[in-house]
Amino acid sequence: MRLSKVTETKKGRMALFDDTGEFLFSVDAETYCKYGLCEGCELDAAALAGLPASETRRAKDKALGYLSLRGYGSQELYEKLCLKFDGPSSAAAVAEMQRLGLLDDTAFAKARARHLAGQNRSAREIERRLNLLGLCAEDISAAMEEIAPQSEAACRAVVEKHYRAKLAAGQREKVLAALARRGFSYGEAKAAVSEVLAQLEAEGCEL
Repeated sequence: MRLSKVTETKKGRMALFDDTGEFLFSVDAETYCKYGLCEGCELDAAALAGLPASETRRAKDKALGYLSLRGYGSQELYEKLCLKFDGPSSAAAVAEMQRLGLLDDTAFAKARARHLAGQNRSAREIERRLNLLGLCAEDISAAMEEIAPQSEAACRAVVEKHYRAKLAAGQREKVLAALARRGFSYGEAKAAVSEVLAQLEAEGCEL
């Protein structure tokens, strides 16, 4: 294998590319000099085996460790790896996790959305959080479509848990404002408040 290109990363490491232009791994400057690496040099299997564990190998091992603890989206995993490794190595590790079938952004987005919906988060809040994870619009849209029927029920649950006493005290407008701050639409909030108010009235509460 011939090294066609060598570039220095932001962390001062040397990123190595093969003769097809594909990123291989990165090494520290000391290893680069010690093993006589340079653009145009040939590396056989024995030479590669003799190199210390590369940044890319460590990034892949770290990625496996992270994924053993919980699911990640590709962008979230990349950003987390970049806290410890250089960009090319982090990207290579993410690509390897995708090749192994350990990263699936569509499935992750849906699972994350279901988890947040289970916490009675509003659809707007769930979508905001999925965006923060760097998920693409298509994956977010698919996830939001799946949980859409739960949004009204979530609003009702929030009203029951947090605002029942305030409604009983006649603070309807304050409750509606609070629900809006949580990301629920006016229609969802109004419907949930009306249902709880009707229930309170049926129970004989003075409103």
